[in-house]
Amino acid sequence: MSDTENVAGDVNKPVEDETSVAQNNLHNESNGERPLGVADVLGDTSNACENPATSAVDNATEHVNAETSEKTETANKVKDIADAAEEEPAEDDQGPKFDDLGLPEDILNAVKQVGFEQPSPIQAETIPVLMDGNDVVGLAQTGTGKTAAFALPILSRIEKEAHHPQALVLAPTRELALQVAESFQSFSQHLGGISVLPIYGGQSYGVQLSGLRRGAQIIVGTPGRVIDHLEKGSLDISNLRFMVLDEADEMLNMGFQEDVERILEDTPEEKQVALFSATMPNGIRRLSKQYLNSPVEITVKAAQRTSENIEQDYLLVSHRNKLDALTRILEVTEFEAMIMFVRTKNETEELAERLCARGFNAAAINGDIAQAQRERTVDQLKDGRLDILVATDVAARGLDVDRITHVFNYDIPHDTESYVHRIGRTGRAGRKGRAILFVTPRERRLLKAIERATKSRLNEIELPTVDEVNEARREKFNDALTESLGDPQMQVFRELVKNYAENNDVPMEDIAAALAAQMQSGEEFLMKEPPKTERPKRRREDRYGDDGRRGGGAARPFEERFNKKPPTVSDRHGNEFAVYRLNVGHRQRVRPGAIVGALANEGGLNSRDFGRISIFSEHSLVELPNDLPEDVFRLFDDTRVSGQLINIEPDPGAPAGRPGSHKRRDRGERNGGDRGGRTSGRGRYSDRDNRWENARGERSGRGGRNRFSDHGKDRGGFERQSRGRNDKFSNRRNDRKDRRDNRHWGNR
Repeated sequence: MSDTENVAGDVNKPVEDETSVAQNNLHNESNGERPLGVADVLGDTSNACENPATSAVDNATEHVNAETSEKTETANKVKDIADAAEEEPAEDDQGPKFDDLGLPEDILNAVKQVGFEQPSPIQAETIPVLMDGNDVVGLAQTGTGKTAAFALPILSRIEKEAHHPQALVLAPTRELALQVAESFQSFSQHLGGISVLPIYGGQSYGVQLSGLRRGAQIIVGTPGRVIDHLEKGSLDISNLRFMVLDEADEMLNMGFQEDVERILEDTPEEKQVALFSATMPNGIRRLSKQYLNSPVEITVKAAQRTSENIEQDYLLVSHRNKLDALTRILEVTEFEAMIMFVRTKNETEELAERLCARGFNAAAINGDIAQAQRERTVDQLKDGRLDILVATDVAARGLDVDRITHVFNYDIPHDTESYVHRIGRTGRAGRKGRAILFVTPRERRLLKAIERATKSRLNEIELPTVDEVNEARREKFNDALTESLGDPQMQVFRELVKNYAENNDVPMEDIAAALAAQMQSGEEFLMKEPPKTERPKRRREDRYGDDGRRGGGAARPFEERFNKKPPTVSDRHGNEFAVYRLNVGHRQRVRPGAIVGALANEGGLNSRDFGRISIFSEHSLVELPNDLPEDVFRLFDDTRVSGQLINIEPDPGAPAGRPGSHKRRDRGERNGGDRGGRTSGRGRYSDRDNRWENARGERSGRGGRNRFSDHGKDRGGFERQSRGRNDKFSNRRNDRKDRRDNRHWGNR
């Protein structure tokens, strides 16, 4: 089976059966002592291959030619049979089934209803091990189907009567957490009695607290928000039975190692742990040795490929501009039929309605649509009555329409397996196809994962300009006029227009233009450049927020913030970093991991792009590569940490008379302030006075705010004088204590 056929089908990989191997060796194998003949392959061919011995003239040349022709024909037929056998795999050897993995009957029914037919390699190897109660370390790339590999065993062993967290899944980003939660829910909705709750930063606490109070049994979250709930006491994991670390290497790269260990320390000793990672760095090995109990290591390599017949493009676009960008692309793209993928059922209907309102012939299918209506919609797509089909991954399973020339990923899939199946709907049977992918700035990591897993490079395209869209509209207008010239009612309208022109003394051109304008129903025919919206400039005294927004901070224009160059520093390897200021600090309970996670998500950065991180009472300083383009910083305009706009800007420096913190001292003189506050290597953070290890040993309960405590230092890293704010408060507290003690002893 070819790669294209494998992508289009529902099985995960082609099956090599013994029949095809035997047919491949037909030319080399012997049948006893006699060479393989035509009759051995095609049956009785005496009539088809009869030697013309009754001919009047029978010379040696004709005999040789006939024999040569017969052998050539035989070889060709044998080759055709071998090729056919290669293209048709045996149906009795399809590898392991879900029925063979030890899953209970209700889980198997849920798997069938979701549409899964055959387990992927990581599922086939991991599910039996987890069902036996063993810990697992799975080394697998994104897109190998590992979510179902741990979701199905967990769902099979959840106690529905117990309404408390029984399983906790940690994911590095909110997008991945949502995707994992959706995967759990796709199975649990067919089981009943199981509640799945995603908790992640950026969502209000109210929704999450309500779900926790209702007794969600499966929690899927990001490390930062999970720790927030642990510290608030709203999340109790003392009775946890299952723990999953998904994409653990990414969590470590984003600076969440200490947070992950903090969560693991709060879990009970008796639990089952599954750790999944694409690589095995030292940090992952240390985690597995320290927190896993004799884990079984499973390694699976992704072997997915995409067809060379499919042209793969992507466009970097913000979420709020997706619909306008989609409209432009559809107007300038020639396509016969298109399938468009979104994540949720509601989005299918919403997007289809918006496309219809903009003049496109679109319809939606999802899991809530009745089967009869789904079949009618697919038939319309097949016979040309429908041009665009908006669907979810589940609803599009098994869809096979030859007319589909384009696949549009309106929402990027969170796993590469879904991406491969999506674009496999086009480019079939040797035909050309095109796949277009929308990528928002925070989804760049998913784009890189798709390129790694598919071993293909996606082409970045530009948004069509207004002039290109208007030119396409003019061409379609001309084509519509040409098509209408053959309408049988032309004579009727010709007489009406002629009479109107004679009676009203109006030129024919004006009448034609009026009819064309009438067809627009008041809508503009030509697209206009959208107005550029500029944010109002703020007063300097309103720099840190306004009275109308408490805690959220006020946005400041990009041009106002980036009107100067940042100070630069160099590390011991000679790498040059620039110092930037963020409007969040200890007052917002900010941790270095939260800063790294936010900037990495929004700007597509990795852990190697971060230098030293210094957190103060009202702000933080972070070192980033000096050669970052301006576009990256524009992506941070709406970025929040702990609910506060960061308003990133070049560090303005310390006030006069105090050295700036970015002016590093020699390594022998300083006793803190390492890159990112790290004690050693990359990925570990501490405060400016190097108290990380001490803080880890001294903390108790679920606190830990003293880990990044550096209130006693100014931005230069020097001890504050007695005029400092903290010192004044400390002196007042001591005076009150002395007076209270004096009164106490005086009364005695």
